[in-house]
Amino acid sequence: MHEAHKIITDILGLFQFADISQYLLPKVGVGAEIEAKEIVSIAPLLKYTLIFLAGMSTVFGFVLAFAAKKFAVKIDPRVEQVNDVLAHAHCGACGYAGCEQYAEAVVKDPNVSPSLCIPAGEKAALKVAEITGKKAEIKEKESARVICQGGWSKSQKKYAYEGVLDCRAAVLAGGGDKSCTYGCLGYGTCERVCPFDAIKMGSDNLPIIDKDKCTACRKCEAACPKKVIEVLPAAKAVLVSCHSRDKGADVRKVCKVGCIACGMCVKVCPFDAPKIDKNLARIDMDKCRVCGLCVAKCPTNAIEDFIAPRTKASVLDNCIGCQICAKACPVEAITGENKKKHVINQGKCIGCGICAIKCPVQAIGGTFNAEQIRIAKQKEKAKKAAAA
Repeated sequence: MHEAHKIITDILGLFQFADISQYLLPKVGVGAEIEAKEIVSIAPLLKYTLIFLAGMSTVFGFVLAFAAKKFAVKIDPRVEQVNDVLAHAHCGACGYAGCEQYAEAVVKDPNVSPSLCIPAGEKAALKVAEITGKKAEIKEKESARVICQGGWSKSQKKYAYEGVLDCRAAVLAGGGDKSCTYGCLGYGTCERVCPFDAIKMGSDNLPIIDKDKCTACRKCEAACPKKVIEVLPAAKAVLVSCHSRDKGADVRKVCKVGCIACGMCVKVCPFDAPKIDKNLARIDMDKCRVCGLCVAKCPTNAIEDFIAPRTKASVLDNCIGCQICAKACPVEAITGENKKKHVINQGKCIGCGICAIKCPVQAIGGTFNAEQIRIAKQKEKAKKAAAA
């Protein structure tokens, strides 16, 4: 207290007018020539002012400290823990404005799934579930797909567009410059909005999606004005890559690879998966066994096969000659007598893998896509379970 009092006294000494008042104060009297005899000092005023301000500051400090403690918002430490394991892409795939908002929601709301941060992946979902005490729903990997193959060399244009090179800008000019009103415009909007550098524009002005980098955040899907980009499960490996609802003759005029609704895929599919709806073929993925038979038969190559390359099947020595594979083969490429090793005609085999799925002793060789076989077997089990 003695030190504080000394400091205040020293400060007040700076403001003493005892020495300088004779220069600042006017002379008073008749003719303004009589010098004032009394010295004017403001030291007491400054002293009490400083004391008052110090007192008020102390009071306000205590009031603010009390208010901060009284009205403090308690933050659940789990919110920070969850936020630390998220992808921090702020992509909105979870349905929330940002990662912080999702972290708060998944901790406080019991109905919010811990598996919504798709970019962070399965490990993050399991960690969030552990922190929040919830059960993680491990979802099948998804990826964006371009449902159009009509690049600039394979499709017609109705006029020369010279505006801003952005699909959203181009579509304002009469729906875009493509004669096919359903096709990709090819000005790279999806590439620019992708936060993971998973999309590159190809040489024919069609987006090429890197499935290893794609996190299914759906930003490209939302940005595409033509809606030709869809985020789909990896199981959907055979797709009709066309959105056109025009009649076949009109499609042929504007695009070389558009679906003409000829129905060939419907005829050749052994699983009754494709259907024609409003001039467009669509594949029911619950029925599809991703055999790729429709891909080979489509006259315009409108059906795209995302399992490539497909290898030919071969019969191993442990074949028991049950003939199940021969009956299942959609192209009749397998022959053989009962209880004897069968033979596969490599010229006919299309590498669909159906024989490998059906074989009870795993006697079919060939480097088939592991995901293709796994998905097909899961569907077989689910079908049998539903029937039981």
